[in-house]
Amino acid sequence: MSETFVSTGTIAAIATAVVPQQGSVGIVRVSGPEAMAIARTLFHAPGKQLWESHQILYGYVRHPQTQQIVDEALLLIMRSPRSYTREDVVEFHCHGGIIPVQQVLQLCIEHGARLAAPGEFTLRAFLNGRLDLTQAESVADLVRAGSLAASQAALAGLQGKLKAPIHRLRATALDILAEIEARIDFEEDLPPLDEAAVKTQMEELLAEVTKILATAEQGELLRTGLKVAIVGRPNVGKSSLLNAWSQSDRAIVTDLPGTTRDVVESQLVVGGIPVQVLDTAGIRETADVVEKIGVERSRLAAQAADLVLLTIDAQAGWVAGDLEIYQQVRHRPVILVINKTDLAPTASIQYPESITQIVRTAAAYNRGIDDLETAILDAVQTGNLSASNLDIAINQRQSAALTRAKVALQQVRSTIGDRLPLDFWTIDLRSAIQALGEITGEEVTESVLDRIFSRFCIGK
Repeated sequence: MSETFVSTGTIAAIATAVVPQQGSVGIVRVSGPEAMAIARTLFHAPGKQLWESHQILYGYVRHPQTQQIVDEALLLIMRSPRSYTREDVVEFHCHGGIIPVQQVLQLCIEHGARLAAPGEFTLRAFLNGRLDLTQAESVADLVRAGSLAASQAALAGLQGKLKAPIHRLRATALDILAEIEARIDFEEDLPPLDEAAVKTQMEELLAEVTKILATAEQGELLRTGLKVAIVGRPNVGKSSLLNAWSQSDRAIVTDLPGTTRDVVESQLVVGGIPVQVLDTAGIRETADVVEKIGVERSRLAAQAADLVLLTIDAQAGWVAGDLEIYQQVRHRPVILVINKTDLAPTASIQYPESITQIVRTAAAYNRGIDDLETAILDAVQTGNLSASNLDIAINQRQSAALTRAKVALQQVRSTIGDRLPLDFWTIDLRSAIQALGEITGEEVTESVLDRIFSRFCIGK
């Protein structure tokens, strides 16, 4: 392994979020050959409690030299191989907060452990064969999940929903390769290769790879979410729209133009997709120095957004200022939100034909919010993400490897069609097998592991 991940020795880390003066429990996790020895040195369990695997002991963490009690705690014992890392693991369940867990961690380090690198517990689970690489990545996705759908997709990955089909695809490709190479090495002793059967298998492999690849966009949305910017002229009801949508008073609402001076953010979930909503300052020419800064930030937010909600006033209709703003954001997907329809319910508004999605709202009365969410899902063409049983949602790394596998398989198909010798078939078939192996970790480099596990939190 690289210097980032030293996979030997005993490691320790705080495995729970530590918030000053908050939290009821803090966990210090220790994994490795010295885990049990460290636990016996630091933990005093009164009475005749059994130090056996998968037992919880009650007692005290004490400083071995001074015998001073550091914390009243529970000790969880998990002996190899029945642990997360398949090594001996102990967990000190301490009182929450900063001081107790940091003291216990320091004692563990002083008595034989070292501080774990980010993701090193999960790395060890991978290296010791408990998880494949798709499951390890699902652990990180589960920790970072920003919605129920994202959490369920991560759990599906952790349970092997991606691992199983990738293993099956790779095994099939290996079987085909073995058949071809056998004909190359022992041509005179074996019957001719059934080319029709190989072609059928190749088509089935390609179809399955293509099917899994189709989940890449869904997976990216579930993991990173959607950035939506509400833009428009001053006083068209942008802040009212945000408040109605988020069911809060995040933004100040008045009848005075230019009230919002900066970008206000709110985190929502729409159809299972995490959505970061940006309420921007009204875009207009102004001499006010502070408002001018807010307007510029609004333009930048709109340009960086995945989707723009261009909001106009139903009473005023489509005016020159709206067109000017539209010209600045038309390179992004745009939904036209006609707000304040309670004041002009029958207004006929002329807007550019290039705008195809229109939603009418009366934000002051919470009207049209459901229609807005439906339009957003339609705009990104992911309405099916509202389902909670998405089994496979691949990430960018997996997508890149699958794409390489698909290209290699397509090349094998072309090689067969061109009637080239069997040796040529094996070249691209091996490339496909290698790409599929990179997904699960059967063929993976240290740099890939560094990149994956460095994004984990310490203690996981």
